[in-house]
Amino acid sequence: MAFFFHAYLWHMNFAKEDLQSLVTAKMPFGKFEGRILSDLPVSYLEWFARKGFPKGKLGIQLELLLTIKSNGLEHILRGLKKL
Repeated sequence: MAFFFHAYLWHMNFAKEDLQSLVTAKMPFGKFEGRILSDLPVSYLEWFARKGFPKGKLGIQLELLLTIKSNGLEHILRGLKKL
């Protein structure tokens, strides 16, 4: 599973900074406004997946976050929070 995820990140051209932003950037609007992206519940991310992710960087971040959480890879985010 981890190999697949790393290959996915490479394919999508995600850098360490993109992952780091998931534990530092805050949700700019909505029900969870002000919450760190990595702390958003999966149900909220799944709602975006059904309704459509926002355009631009935020949408990419939320989609990446859903992929991480859906594949049980939240330990990656916990490690980044320590940095």
